[in-house]
Amino acid sequence: MTAKFLLMLLLMSLHLPAVSWVGRHEEGYIAFQKGDYATALQKWRPLAEEGSAQAQLSLGTMYDKAQGVPQDYAEAAKWYRKAADQGEALAQHNLGRMYQAGRGVTQDYAEAAKWYLKAADQGIFEAQQNLALMYEKGQGVPQDPGEAVKLYRRAAEHGNPTAQYNLGVSYENGQGVAQDAAEAAKWYRLAADQGHPKAQYSLGISYENGQGLPQDYAEAFKWYRESLRQGYAPAQHKFGALYANGKGVTQSHAQALKWYLRSAKQGYALAQHDVAMMYGSGQGAKQDFAEAGKWYRKAALQGHGPAQYALGLMYYNGQGVPQDNVQAHLWFSLKADGGDAEAIRYRDMVAKLMTPEQIAKAEQLAGKWRAAHPAP
Repeated sequence: MTAKFLLMLLLMSLHLPAVSWVGRHEEGYIAFQKGDYATALQKWRPLAEEGSAQAQLSLGTMYDKAQGVPQDYAEAAKWYRKAADQGEALAQHNLGRMYQAGRGVTQDYAEAAKWYLKAADQGIFEAQQNLALMYEKGQGVPQDPGEAVKLYRRAAEHGNPTAQYNLGVSYENGQGVAQDAAEAAKWYRLAADQGHPKAQYSLGISYENGQGLPQDYAEAFKWYRESLRQGYAPAQHKFGALYANGKGVTQSHAQALKWYLRSAKQGYALAQHDVAMMYGSGQGAKQDFAEAGKWYRKAALQGHGPAQYALGLMYYNGQGVPQDNVQAHLWFSLKADGGDAEAIRYRDMVAKLMTPEQIAKAEQLAGKWRAAHPAP
């Protein structure tokens, strides 16, 4: 037996496990696609234990998504790590996600960035997008908007809609790149055409305000509608505003209130404020100060300044709510934090009607609210 033949046999033997793994993994995949998770697990676990990176990734995914096994993030992270250490790109990305969210591992942005980078260098577009976001926020890496834009662009040029949207935001705000409304609208459109709800909303704003595109209320209406069909609350609010102002559609306060309410019920503060205004003025519905007060409170509790001021007025006048100078002082004070002259004037005016104990109570309440809602 020649040395050359022996060498050939040796090289063939080195590839046998990998060839065997591929076939056995495929059997598990077929079962998995049929929803037969038990068979998939039976096929994949031995492979994973033998060292198959593909099976380790698959097993990690099952634990991550609770597919055929109880959800166990620690177990998922364990198998992702084994595959990631072998260079499996998707496992590297998934391990990055686990570190970023603190699932199954101690939250560690630096570790998340490390694994995202490894996956990004192998062309995983989601990893490029996620790493870009970390550079944008300075999480686990030094804050670098320029590096974020480079990574967003890499993923965006390969069709990743979230990266396209974020690249549009970068151009709109001039973060890491020269401000360019037309370029922002271009990237919003590419993402919007793929059904990205935030991009559809932003494209609608571009058309409504004539930012980077000719002003066109009909196009704005169209894109807000596409976004709201996916339940995006800001788009529902904007859709209502078009009806309220008769932009691109026949003015209808009833339609405006309908869409404001849908948005408000999702917790969107701007919509909650506008619902309150419509009930307070009797537009689109019967005038109802109690209902107005309810919605002003919801928005005010989220830090919406105009709602805080309006709620202060309602407590000061006893309109829709019991007259209460302590509550009036509280909400005027919170609005006054932004330097609003009218809020300051009303706060000082109501203070003259209060006892020192009442003022102290109002200030105590305001202090608690500020502590729970620190300024960004």
